[in-house]
Amino acid sequence: MKKIFNLLLCFFPFITLNAQINELGVFIGGSNFVGDVGSTTYINPNKPAFGILYKWNKSPRHSYRFSYTQSNILGNDADSDETSRSNRGYRFENEVKEFSAGLEFNFFDFNLHDYHTKITPYIYSGLSFFIYDGLYRNINSINTTQKINSNSFAIPITLGIKSNVTPHFIIGAEVGARYTFTDNIDGSNPDTSNENILKFGNLNNKDWYVFSGITLTYTFGQKPCYCAE
Repeated sequence: MKKIFNLLLCFFPFITLNAQINELGVFIGGSNFVGDVGSTTYINPNKPAFGILYKWNKSPRHSYRFSYTQSNILGNDADSDETSRSNRGYRFENEVKEFSAGLEFNFFDFNLHDYHTKITPYIYSGLSFFIYDGLYRNINSINTTQKINSNSFAIPITLGIKSNVTPHFIIGAEVGARYTFTDNIDGSNPDTSNENILKFGNLNNKDWYVFSGITLTYTFGQKPCYCAE
């Protein structure tokens, strides 16, 4: 009985604590916008972006990921290849503060308890909540943008690749597009029935914004308990 009890004491931390390992780090990169103002190129960073992230690795193949990312979002018709936008000449700038939670999946086993060099592509998705300024233009002064505090949700779709550069540091490169539930990051479709407020562009499409950059995380947490037979 004593041997069984000792075995359970050794196995219990393995399934509750030590089987998971933590990552804490930073994201540094750039952002770009895809909507009714500016360029329609999906990967075209034109403003710096930064953030922090935490991962709780449940297995060598998947982890729960939580992050906060912040950036100014810029759109300028002068950067567009579409003649109609270039001639229109609209421009906007907005600040996005995003909180995101979801699941990251590794294509190959990425066992952080094994300190040998590893590399794997990965994907991430979940749900994001972001704070931004709702923009609008009066038809009598379309070059003047007004703003109100707003928020919305988005679905992140991130693809990246990562490797452990040291036993405790992991570096990754990723591109993450956010499909938002709003069409007014650029001020093209304000939620109002006021006829003096300008609405333009494709009012049936939602806005996108993209974060592209590098992640650097530090791993910590105890190794699993391997019990002698």
